[in-house]
Amino acid sequence: MNTVFMDTVGLIALWDESDQWQQAASTAMKLLDVPGTRLVTTSCVLLECGNAAARKGYRARVCLLRDQFAAQNDLIDPTPAEIEQAWAAYERDSAGGASIVDHISFIVTRRLHIRNVFSNDRHFKIAGFNTLF
Repeated sequence: MNTVFMDTVGLIALWDESDQWQQAASTAMKLLDVPGTRLVTTSCVLLECGNAAARKGYRARVCLLRDQFAAQNDLIDPTPAEIEQAWAAYERDSAGGASIVDHISFIVTRRLHIRNVFSNDRHFKIAGFNTLF
């Protein structure tokens, strides 16, 4: 099975038609719509998406996606130890200015042995992941 981590940058690009990465994200998403591909994310990424969508027209899509991920057991909650690791990495600035949510994502993605990230966020590249657009 090919598992892909869904990042905030990629999700927002899919939903926001004015986003500069919308076309690239849509094209990449079509390539993931194949049997054997599992999409996962963290509760932290969806919190970040919810904040970004609070005053946008795609607010309901964030809620729908959260429900879908939760129903399929693809919504991952980081452990307290992972959150502490992420704060330590954040303090060291180990990925070129990455956010705390990115650091949590790096740790969870490594735990799940995921290499591909639905994003073009350079911080994932710095952390050694393959971004899909």
